[in-house]
Amino acid sequence: MLTSASQRRSAAASLQQGEKKIHVYDLRLETEAKTCKLFEIAGWDFNDFLQALHKVFGIPSFETFVVATTDRIVLDFDRFKELQDGSTLYLLQDEHQVLPTATVENISFTPHYDTLIKGGTYEYYASENKESLAYPLAELIDNSLSATAKNTGTRIIEIRMQFDESLGKPAVIVLDNGRGMTTKQLNKWAVYRHSKFTKETGSFARREEDYVRPDPVPRSLNSDISYFGVGGKQAVFHFGNVVRMISKPVGLPDVHELVLSEEEFERKEKNKEDIYSTTILNRKPGDFSHVSEDERFLRTIIDEEHGKESFTAVVITGLKEKHISFLKQNFDAWTRHLAHIYHYYIHGVNGNDLKQGSKKTAPQPTIDIQITLREKPNKCPRVLNLREVDDDMQTLYINSAADTFEFKASSGPGGGTVEGVLRYHPFLYDRETYPKYPEDPEDPKDPKDPKDTCSANASSENDNLENEPGLVTQEERKIFECFWNGRLIPGTKVAEFDWCSRKNNGRTAADIPPECYRRLSGVLFTDDNFQVTTNKMTFMDLELKLKNNQTIFSLVLNGQKSSRGNIQKEFTQWLRNCNEKFDKQIKFVGFKEIKTRTDVSIKKMQHPWAVFSAIEWGGRTYKTGQLVKTHNTNPILYGKVVQFLLHGNFDGDVYATGGKVEVSREPKALWDMNKIVPISKIDKTATDEAIKKNIDSDSEKLPDKLNVEWPNGNPLQNNAILSAGTTLGPLKIDILNKRGEKLSRMSSVGQGKGTKLCVKLTLLHHGQKSDKELAAYVAPHLGNNGFWFKKMENLTELGKYTLNLNTVVHETNAVSFGGRALPTFTLKFTIKEGDAASFDISAMSPTLRVGVPFDIPLQIKDGYGHSTTLTSKLTPELKCCGLDLSYGTFSSSGTTFTIKNVKARGKVLNYQQSKSYDLEVTLPGLKQHTKSIKISLLPGIPNSLHVKPEETSIDVENGDQVTFHVEVHDEAGNITANPKQIVRCEVKGFSPVVTDCSSTGAGQLVTKPINLKIMKGEQQELKAQFVMPSYKNIPLVMKELRVLPSTRVSVMELYSQDNENLVLRNSEKIEWIAGGLLDNLFYKLYDEAGREVLLTAEIASMIKVNWTGDVFLEDLVQGKLPDLQVPKRVGEQRFYQVSYQDQSVSVSFTIVPRPDEPERLKVALPQTTVKLGEILSGNISLELVDQFDNLTKTLTPTCLNHIKVEAEGLDKSAITFKWQDSSCAAMVTGIRFQSGSLGPRELSFSYSDFVEHVSIKVTAGLPAQLKLISEPEQPLQVLNDHGISKPFVVQLCDEWGNPSPDQRVVVDIKTSPPGLTVKTNVISQPVNAEGKAFFIVNGLSGPKGYYQLQFKGSFNKKPIPGPSVSLTVLPDPKKPVSLSVEYDTSVKFFAGSKFPVFSVTVVSDEGSPITTFNPAAVSMFIWDGVSSGKKPPERAIELKCNKPTKNEKNDCFHFRDKDIPEEARRHTIQFSLRIDKKDVLYSNQIRIDVVANQPVKLGPVSQTTTPVVSYSEDIASRTLVENMTLRIMDLYGNPAGQDLGGKVIITIKSSDGERNKSFPLFERGGRSLAINLVEGKAHIPRLAIRENSPGDNSSTYILVFKPEVSVHLITLTAFELPFLFYNDSQNQQKMSELTRKKDELSSAIEKYNEALRTYKELLELLTESYLTASKKEADFKNELRQRKVTIPHPISAQHIDTLIKKKTTEAEAIQKVSRRVFSVRDNFRGQADVLGMVGHLALVQDDAAAWVISWHIRGDMDCVITKTTEAAQQIYRDTQGRQQVMALDSVLVPPGKRPLPHIRNGYPLFEPHGNPVYARELLIYPCDPESCDIVFKNILGDTILIDDLDSANNYRRAVVQNRIQCPTILTRQGDRVSSRGKFGGAQNRAPAMTTLHMFGAPLPQQYHSLKEQIDLLSRYCSAVSKREETERARDDHVKKITSPDMQQKEKDLDDKKRQLTEIEKELASASAKGMKRQAVDGGQPSSSISKRARQSST
Repeated sequence: MLTSASQRRSAAASLQQGEKKIHVYDLRLETEAKTCKLFEIAGWDFNDFLQALHKVFGIPSFETFVVATTDRIVLDFDRFKELQDGSTLYLLQDEHQVLPTATVENISFTPHYDTLIKGGTYEYYASENKESLAYPLAELIDNSLSATAKNTGTRIIEIRMQFDESLGKPAVIVLDNGRGMTTKQLNKWAVYRHSKFTKETGSFARREEDYVRPDPVPRSLNSDISYFGVGGKQAVFHFGNVVRMISKPVGLPDVHELVLSEEEFERKEKNKEDIYSTTILNRKPGDFSHVSEDERFLRTIIDEEHGKESFTAVVITGLKEKHISFLKQNFDAWTRHLAHIYHYYIHGVNGNDLKQGSKKTAPQPTIDIQITLREKPNKCPRVLNLREVDDDMQTLYINSAADTFEFKASSGPGGGTVEGVLRYHPFLYDRETYPKYPEDPEDPKDPKDPKDTCSANASSENDNLENEPGLVTQEERKIFECFWNGRLIPGTKVAEFDWCSRKNNGRTAADIPPECYRRLSGVLFTDDNFQVTTNKMTFMDLELKLKNNQTIFSLVLNGQKSSRGNIQKEFTQWLRNCNEKFDKQIKFVGFKEIKTRTDVSIKKMQHPWAVFSAIEWGGRTYKTGQLVKTHNTNPILYGKVVQFLLHGNFDGDVYATGGKVEVSREPKALWDMNKIVPISKIDKTATDEAIKKNIDSDSEKLPDKLNVEWPNGNPLQNNAILSAGTTLGPLKIDILNKRGEKLSRMSSVGQGKGTKLCVKLTLLHHGQKSDKELAAYVAPHLGNNGFWFKKMENLTELGKYTLNLNTVVHETNAVSFGGRALPTFTLKFTIKEGDAASFDISAMSPTLRVGVPFDIPLQIKDGYGHSTTLTSKLTPELKCCGLDLSYGTFSSSGTTFTIKNVKARGKVLNYQQSKSYDLEVTLPGLKQHTKSIKISLLPGIPNSLHVKPEETSIDVENGDQVTFHVEVHDEAGNITANPKQIVRCEVKGFSPVVTDCSSTGAGQLVTKPINLKIMKGEQQELKAQFVMPSYKNIPLVMKELRVLPSTRVSVMELYSQDNENLVLRNSEKIEWIAGGLLDNLFYKLYDEAGREVLLTAEIASMIKVNWTGDVFLEDLVQGKLPDLQVPKRVGEQRFYQVSYQDQSVSVSFTIVPRPDEPERLKVALPQTTVKLGEILSGNISLELVDQFDNLTKTLTPTCLNHIKVEAEGLDKSAITFKWQDSSCAAMVTGIRFQSGSLGPRELSFSYSDFVEHVSIKVTAGLPAQLKLISEPEQPLQVLNDHGISKPFVVQLCDEWGNPSPDQRVVVDIKTSPPGLTVKTNVISQPVNAEGKAFFIVNGLSGPKGYYQLQFKGSFNKKPIPGPSVSLTVLPDPKKPVSLSVEYDTSVKFFAGSKFPVFSVTVVSDEGSPITTFNPAAVSMFIWDGVSSGKKPPERAIELKCNKPTKNEKNDCFHFRDKDIPEEARRHTIQFSLRIDKKDVLYSNQIRIDVVANQPVKLGPVSQTTTPVVSYSEDIASRTLVENMTLRIMDLYGNPAGQDLGGKVIITIKSSDGERNKSFPLFERGGRSLAINLVEGKAHIPRLAIRENSPGDNSSTYILVFKPEVSVHLITLTAFELPFLFYNDSQNQQKMSELTRKKDELSSAIEKYNEALRTYKELLELLTESYLTASKKEADFKNELRQRKVTIPHPISAQHIDTLIKKKTTEAEAIQKVSRRVFSVRDNFRGQADVLGMVGHLALVQDDAAAWVISWHIRGDMDCVITKTTEAAQQIYRDTQGRQQVMALDSVLVPPGKRPLPHIRNGYPLFEPHGNPVYARELLIYPCDPESCDIVFKNILGDTILIDDLDSANNYRRAVVQNRIQCPTILTRQGDRVSSRGKFGGAQNRAPAMTTLHMFGAPLPQQYHSLKEQIDLLSRYCSAVSKREETERARDDHVKKITSPDMQQKEKDLDDKKRQLTEIEKELASASAKGMKRQAVDGGQPSSSISKRARQSST
């Protein structure tokens, strides 16, 4: 209880001090239960407080405890007084007691007052915004570095990126093992801008918390970089919206947590709570009970707290998505930035010097900054220690520098000291070594334009720094990166100082090339005496202080200031030494040509390549044809120099730092190849003798011959003769070289084994027509058995054979190697037939005839079916069932045995069916003695003739036919059919009849009708005789015929009843009047006896007449015939016939018509048309005719005087009448018309009472002239190569002007004077049916000038005059005629770097540049080699142009940053412009030479395999490498470093890094040896281990070939070759074979992987191209949409074309609208150096302005402007001085644009009225604006245009009052105020517009908008096509990837991987067994050695 006194004191104190409340936690018990009480302690002392504690917490008086703050500071009386309101205290057993449970402490973190005072620092001095998140991360690392500054051990800083959603929400965690923070420090951290310099006072302040400035250290690496109390809070809330600070201070047991949340701030502000107040959680280490599920990753971090002395963890959550994406996708970039920022903290004061022999710094505590990024549960986290980063910029600067220059700068008292380092990056061979930014390939430090790098002498002080490779530009000469307290300040770079800039060293350093100054990089190290912004992005005063005159620079040597000389002199000497010592160059002499190298894969590197015959290098001269050896190439080359190549356009001797040499490898028989390598790969130490010796040695190793052995002892001699069935072989073959050594593969020049050889056996059989390959085998090598072929049996085919043995290359089966034929062996022999064993019945007719003899030929065969002779006499036997067989004799001739005269007899079926029989032939004595053959038997030859009917006498009626049937029989009575079986029947008095019985053996004979003259009805007799003419042996057959009389009709009679005397006789002619009628005709019929036949209906129906088909049967029965109409035309005789029974009985007659009386006069015109003025050709015939136009011949010669002719316009003077006796007609001639209209005319002819009218057409007369009836408007001016839209129409006319349609007239179009080419649809054409000729002029091309188009006609080789049209041809400013390419021709092209900028100008017809083409239409092609044509080949690579930069011209297309090919050889470059879909314009081809790059590594010349060795006696088993050549190579595998010498140190190391392993020894007993490295090459004839060498059995070792070159700045990568070591040769051989197979499989797998990788990369490339094309299409579509042009979906090319045509039509319509033009003809524009007439040079939009300006300079409007005085003088002479001219080269006008007179220093002197403007500013220049601007500056000067006269006078007065000269003023109303102030009068007033020649008006803006839309639509259409093309290409590639072929390749790859795995397992198993044997043998080393020794002695 408190006493009353205490209460009174407390009350009194409360009145004085106010309220003071504190929280007290009772934590004395080791339980998680906690008790917290609130105490009001205002006015209390410490004893009062203790009493209250005893009372409230029930603490016994005897119990001891302590009261401490949350920072474990124990309270006493003094500290109790300093307690603040709201403090939190602990009741503990002791001050080190562990908290049993977590507590909460309230804190306040109201921002410090510095927030207001220094709040603008960041805004004023912050650097530009950075995309990388490395800089806010650096703020957190700064805090960690400061926290770990006092660590004695390793300083660990971890950054964990927790993006694995399975562990909770994303978070960024920064942990360190620093000193940690107490609750008070944690509270201070939360206060914004609470600087570390703010000191705390009072008893609660810890001494270790006060800031103490660190002692000076090198490079200011003092870790004093957590500074302002701003960066950490800015950084965490830049990343996310929640930060959790977890810290355990050193020496204290509690862990403190502080959470700041943006959401919590907003809640408090909304609820009007104290924003800057929160709580700190105090807990014991490892307690994560308060962690929520979405932050479960914290449990792992908290669990790691156990055992840690101190630490701090910053946990940031609520991360922004864009930051998460950035951190994932750009891991390498931001970690590289962090490694750059803390480079010297990580690597020490000298940085990350990777070069050998770098200086080591004093031991310092290691700083490990480790970064872990965890993304997905199944994805391995990315872990990186920043010390492992080797491509940050400081590492690149340090390791690419050849030398350094250190200095210090003191900026005066209290100003601080700066340490500085300059580094020199030399030019080596073919490239700059200045490093580029890894994250930015387009960085300005990236080599882009290798300009002026080919020659050190080519540079000058005026060099354009933008064109230097790998170097910064003039604006970027800020070369020093700046570090503050050891930490990079990224936003500040300091420019070069005066003492190290070329500008101030010009005199003393004149001999130093300017580019040396651009090879410098630097770094400055400062302490905190120099201020930085709060975000540590930029310095505030560094450069200002360093550039102060009081700053003193001094040289630093060995870390100490040097008192030598001034720093400028020392720097200049250092730079000079660097240039002389480290920059490398070569002189190329004997220039030959410029060529293109097609062997270079990168097209832009294929051209140009300059070819030289020699080089001067290192004091030696190398020439073409000289023997050389390369070094550090794979393989080492021995051969002759073919040529030297240098990339670039050169025409003489030139210096360069590198180049290429083409070497022809020797011996040619082995290599037969040329190889291009960098010149640096030439081995300078090699002698001609050594090179020749190597070449000769290689030649002796080549295969020379084949040795053939017959193991079974049956050798076959050449040209031997063998019987069929002889066995050949087996064969054993060995390949021997000239030394007699057996070979199984080509000799190896480098490491590894040579190409395997095989022997191919081919057996050829030589046939009569062609050779046939019977066998072809390839035998591999079988160890000691050589090449083995099994025996070949059954050689049974007869003829000549050739056995060929060829040495072939394994896998390819090539019979030559390196252009030399491999050895062969040839054996010739012959196979003949064997003894008789069987026979074959040869081909014979399968069908035989009865009784006809035949032969049976037999072919005698041996056992293999070959024909052979019969050696013994044999008697044949014949058998056939059903036939009687017999033969005469038999004979044998050669291989044929013949049985002769065989006959068969028997009955057959009939003449057309045969019966089959089996005929057996037997030859007793043969192995196969009997064979049978199928035969068929047919009837035999004819023997007799049989005729039916068989009676000998036959009756026949007269007029009838007789039919007979005949058969032909053979001797057996079979009907037989044979050729020529013709049977003939002959009847006397009648023609014979025949029948052919050849096919059937039988036939029918029908005689002709028997027509005999029967007298008195008596019968007559005839004889019929049957014979076979072809068969005389067959007897004839006779038959008798009795002929009886016939009763048929046989006579007809015709007569007329009108005239009893008229009887129509047969074939009689009768005359009758034309058109008359013959009627009352009758007929009668009679039989053979003369009796009249009674007419019946049946007989009448058989009467036919030929003049009508309308016949009445009733009349015919009465004997009456139809009436007959006589023809109407005289001379038309007609044949008439009456017939009975198909004309068998008939009467015929002919009627001849005769004319009637005359009826009219007939006029016959020779033609119906006559030409005007010409006499009608031919005679007009006049005749008198009857009613049917039959000539009556009543006209006589005396009638001619009575004939008359009348017609309109008829010229009667030439008319004549003539008599024609032959036709009894009058002939009229001389009809001609001399006047009148064209068309039909009526001619009237009259005689006596006869009158006749005829019509004749009068046409145009003879062609006499040409008229132009349609032509373009005059004056006619045509642009060059343009057409004339309106066609020319030419009309052909006669002399009266009538159009003449004579299509025989040809019209030609010609030009005058010559030189103008006319492109028309046709140059010459006949007129059409209307007499017109149409000429459409599609194009006129020719020099500028005046021409005439002349139209001339020709008719029968006579000219017809025609019109001519005058026109003027002007050059077309829009027609592209050539491409002009500009680039730096002095540049050398280095492999892998960048091309210089190519500027391509499209030159128009008038010589001006054209800028209207789409950049997509311009392309750059590059290919290797030289093209034979004028166009790029198909293999050429196409590149597109870049957008122009600010400093580049806009009138050309720029190709920038294009990669030079990596292969050094000649290339060709060509540019093209696609004018339209068909026309492409090409530039001239440019040939370039690409040269090699700098050396970077050591490698073998040829591919090496893994050696397998053992310690046996056999040197081959101990050989590691043989004839291996190592050479220095560049990055692209080209030979480099030919000028480098030194040594190659060969050592052996363990593959697993074990140091205590037993290592094999080399042959000479050492573990290392050195070989000379001469001119970049080192040759190792043989490298072997020592006999009985130590080493672990079945172990893998590595041969290390480390190059050590004399130039210490060059670091080359060593070549490492693993090998296997075994203790026994047998296991070695096995392992060697397994290793070989492993190498082959590995190589094959690599090729498969490379192919699949290529497919994948191509797919990515095609996908990227497709996406790019799609984006481009979308961009165009959006732009069209913005211009209100709608494109429907789906896209249709037809719709786009329709839109283009529509808008083109609209544009053309606008263009055709009449507008103001300058009407004076310009006769000179288009000539060389002629700009044009003044009035044509400009356009004016405003009519009033055009009016008054044209009037003001009316005297100059027709002046012709030329560019040169010479051109002006030429016009003056041509026009005899009549034309005024002005030359621009004689005109001087002030540059730039001066302001109007009322404006001074950019401000108006007064406010003018009337809108004054310079008159020339209203002019629009269509062409050459620069020249036109000069013209009108000279003509118009400063003439001003203003609205009205009052404004003009007021303006002039105000200007003059300001003492300023006022120029002439024009008004829009037509007035003029001269520069002298005069106005008014007619001379100062413009006349009417119609009286002036005024400037033309421009096309309206709508026209230009339409043209832009048309261009955009065309580009959009191209983009659509490109997108479709790329989409098709990608789809095709995807199909190819998923094709069965690719699936098979992937399956093959899996198989090979499986095989490789099995081999590796086998190798591992063998290795394990070897290790086991080694362990067993290890116990008895002495006996083992002695045993091997005994084996060796035997």
